[in-house]
Amino acid sequence: MRLGIDLDGVVANFGAGWTDFYNKEFGTSLTEHDIDTWDAIVPLTHFVSMREFWQWARDLDGSSLFRHLDTYPDAVESLWGLVRDRHDIVILTTKPPWAIHDTYAWLSDNKIPTREVHITDTKYEIECDIYLDDAPHHVYNIHRKRPDRVMTRFARPWNHAVPGTETIHNWQEFLLLVERYS
Repeated sequence: MRLGIDLDGVVANFGAGWTDFYNKEFGTSLTEHDIDTWDAIVPLTHFVSMREFWQWARDLDGSSLFRHLDTYPDAVESLWGLVRDRHDIVILTTKPPWAIHDTYAWLSDNKIPTREVHITDTKYEIECDIYLDDAPHHVYNIHRKRPDRVMTRFARPWNHAVPGTETIHNWQEFLLLVERYS
């Protein structure tokens, strides 16, 4: 099966990454647990807009924020297990143009088992059998545009259930879901 896997919030821990960098630079004590809405960055920080945040995130220690993210527990091991079970991992991620090279480097550094990467905001255009995402708008749009496919939401505090989609809370649940649909 073709598995369309998002990166940030699913494989890469974007919340812990940006809060760690922000705390180091600005002397705060934010954690990923403070993020409870999709657009939490502006209300939680001194940034007046997301544009200002992204300008800051472009260069942190010589690379963009996207180069410095840790993976979620069990994410990489689970992806490798899916590949061993003969599934194709198709990375579907949204990034600003300035983060593209750091995204490819991050995939390599973390040994993400994929032969196919799409950096796009229209993830539904890429045909997959099962999709896994955490972004509320992507969960909704993929399900709406591809109702004949399995749309899976990785439950996070910043998203909510969408009728007609699957919900998982950890990678073990995703492995079981893939097995069920295989």
